[in-house]
Amino acid sequence: MDTLKSEISATAARLVVEEGLEFGPAKRRAVKQLGLPTRTPLPGNDEVEDAVVDYLSVYCSDTQPAELLALRRLALVWMERMAVFRPYLGGAVWHGTATHFSDIYIQLFCDDSKSAEIALIDHQVNYVPRTVKGFNGDSVEALSVHALCPELKEEVGVHLLIYDRDDMRGALKLDAKGRVPRGDIEAVRRLLHDQAS
Repeated sequence: MDTLKSEISATAARLVVEEGLEFGPAKRRAVKQLGLPTRTPLPGNDEVEDAVVDYLSVYCSDTQPAELLALRRLALVWMERMAVFRPYLGGAVWHGTATHFSDIYIQLFCDDSKSAEIALIDHQVNYVPRTVKGFNGDSVEALSVHALCPELKEEVGVHLLIYDRDDMRGALKLDAKGRVPRGDIEAVRRLLHDQAS
């Protein structure tokens, strides 16, 4: 990776960790902060993620593991609540790069796209419907909730992304780094067990 992309990745990583920005906005703001032209070629998300891992190991090694554990525990609570919709955890909380600024992203695979929304209404959970970019690049409906994370003593965004049940076939393809991009309830339980040991 060339020096300029490394510098953009490092600056974007700091913004991801310290401000909770998503990779895209973090890269664009890094270009601006570095005083580079707006058309500067950006590093890929994998490069930024590698820089995030480096940043966490240098600057956050004393706090990040506990924050990640708290977020994974909260994610499991929501996955168990929504178990009937075959939940999978993705994003930074799944990959281990989350901090207390990170949101939780759970993909639900539903027979009926409105059934998850009805379940939240039945449980009197306030949510905000929105449209986001899904794992296959298409727009998907998301139900966003503010949930109290007792261990962090703050509210965390929990985003329930709604997919058709048939979309599950493509959901477990390995990512560019050869990793499973998301995990089900049992996989999250194993992560928590391994992290607590």
